[in-house]
Amino acid sequence: MEDNHAIVEQFLNYLKFEKRFSEHTAKCYGADLAQFGDFLLQSCEGDLSEEQGALDHAHGGTATATAVQTVQDVDQLLLAADVNEARAYLAHLNGKAYSKATIARKLATLRSFYKFMVKTNRRSSNPLTAVRTPKQDKKLPRFLEYEEIKRLLDTPPTETWLGARDRAILETLYSTGIRVSELVALNMDDVDFLGEIIHIRGKGKKERIAPISSSALQAIQRYMEFRNKRSQSNSNFDAKVLFVNKHGQRLSTRSVRRKMDKYLKMAGLDPNISPHTLRHSFATHMLNNGADLRSVQELLGHQSLSTTQVYTHLTTRKLKEVYDNAHPREEFGQDVYAPYEGPQEWSGGDESL
Repeated sequence: MEDNHAIVEQFLNYLKFEKRFSEHTAKCYGADLAQFGDFLLQSCEGDLSEEQGALDHAHGGTATATAVQTVQDVDQLLLAADVNEARAYLAHLNGKAYSKATIARKLATLRSFYKFMVKTNRRSSNPLTAVRTPKQDKKLPRFLEYEEIKRLLDTPPTETWLGARDRAILETLYSTGIRVSELVALNMDDVDFLGEIIHIRGKGKKERIAPISSSALQAIQRYMEFRNKRSQSNSNFDAKVLFVNKHGQRLSTRSVRRKMDKYLKMAGLDPNISPHTLRHSFATHMLNNGADLRSVQELLGHQSLSTTQVYTHLTTRKLKEVYDNAHPREEFGQDVYAPYEGPQEWSGGDESL
């Protein structure tokens, strides 16, 4: 099937130009819709095959190809999809062993698409309204202890320009809790050295200001000294971009991940840690050290406070560990008191006591 049909293309343009979604996010929505369209098309072809088989049997195998109806345009299949087809698609995804998180994302795409169909008067109702999202497993975000963070940040060699760049990247990720996509989008003028803040363009093209530590600013300054020298002898350097690759062009998120993998291995840390783990670590350490939830929400750029509240589970667990290790009564264990054996027979004495 073709990837871009008329109504899908209009929906994706709506996401990009009205909802201000990134090109990458819109592309993911398009892929989800293409997958659902393929499912509907295959289901339709299966129904037609069964119908043709019944006709062949009824006519002693003499039915002609003229009995086979032309498959409807995928756009029309998307428009006509009902709740039963949506549930069948959910069962199909389950059968393909997709994770609950992936299924939830694909259903969210369909909900948004049919909401747009209702908004533009193409449908009277959203068939996904009656389809429940699979209950998600509660998975706490992983974070690094401060000593692990320090070991990672100290790993890149700052005597070379690429090492200085990588140190600045890691320092910035942990200092600000910035997303990797936001980090690679930073320009030179987004860093305010005097005000000790950076200007961030976040999800949905929403902008925010975040404080940045002096250690991160020092790492950026050292990197920029190397960067400026190299740019003088290389006309390909993009003058406005902060973090560039060896060719002087904007660094990609994939490149950041590769660099992170390299330094995790050098530092002897778990290679499954991702750059996003530094964002989790930032939030957890801030809360552990007394920051309030609303402030952390603003720093992370979360639209909803409930998104930030997942970190309170981490800090609560940490507090419980501290309590168990520090409170003097914890050392007595579970069997401090003898079990209650019921009322004992009176053995004499003053009953008034």
